[in-house]
Amino acid sequence: MKCKLLSFACASLFAAALTVPAVSLAQSPFDGTWRTNIAQARFSPKPIVFYLSQGWYHCVSCTPAFDARADGTDQPVTGQTYDTISVKEVDPKTIEVVTKKNGKVDVEQTRTVSANGKELTVKITAHPQNSDQPVTEEATAKLVGVAPAGVHATSGNWHLEKVKESDNGLTVTYKTTGDQLTMTTPTGETYTAKLDGTDAPVTGSYTFDTVSVKKIDARTLEETEKRAGTVVEVNKITVNGKTMTIVSDNKLSDRTSTFTATRK
Repeated sequence: MKCKLLSFACASLFAAALTVPAVSLAQSPFDGTWRTNIAQARFSPKPIVFYLSQGWYHCVSCTPAFDARADGTDQPVTGQTYDTISVKEVDPKTIEVVTKKNGKVDVEQTRTVSANGKELTVKITAHPQNSDQPVTEEATAKLVGVAPAGVHATSGNWHLEKVKESDNGLTVTYKTTGDQLTMTTPTGETYTAKLDGTDAPVTGSYTFDTVSVKKIDARTLEETEKRAGTVVEVNKITVNGKTMTIVSDNKLSDRTSTFTATRK
């Protein structure tokens, strides 16, 4: 249930992540394997903004924003989940974006704008840190406002509308043992955290390296993700029977999205 669609953000724009916890052994409403119902997601209305002009790629809505040469070679960046990005113009309506971490490909994207310039389709292949099974996605975004002039056709302010994603990026398992919660995903992300709000290490994630989980009430938990000591995202997770609702507040991009998941 670690939505990589926001690898569109992570790889220079889109981003969204979910991670959930549980409470007490045998009685925890959180325990089990959950699958995100991505078609029911409500994405933040805040647009994703980037443009390509005169051989340079400008990621305006990235946190922090950055500029990189768009010549198809790896360009260093700081403050992102990746440390290099390459951007290449394929044709007047298509660009390719590849990000890497420590020399390893993290995310590959192909962004193509429609003939009328009002819809952007992003095809994504994300390569998990601890798995050789990629996560595949297709995201569709709509243009907000007027298309900018004098720049590549993929440029603009884009609102994420729809996402399709392979099951290995949408599934997560939680298990409680005493006062601890263990999270695992098919892509190799895992942690074991106490339910008292203390930080615990995370393995296999480019997005966050520590996590804390705090019980709010019998059916609600707050999960806080950090990277290099900085809070990246706070997820409020509530379970009602076989349905889980996750309100995901990305503190870096100031975007809040809501997801639902169903126990398998």
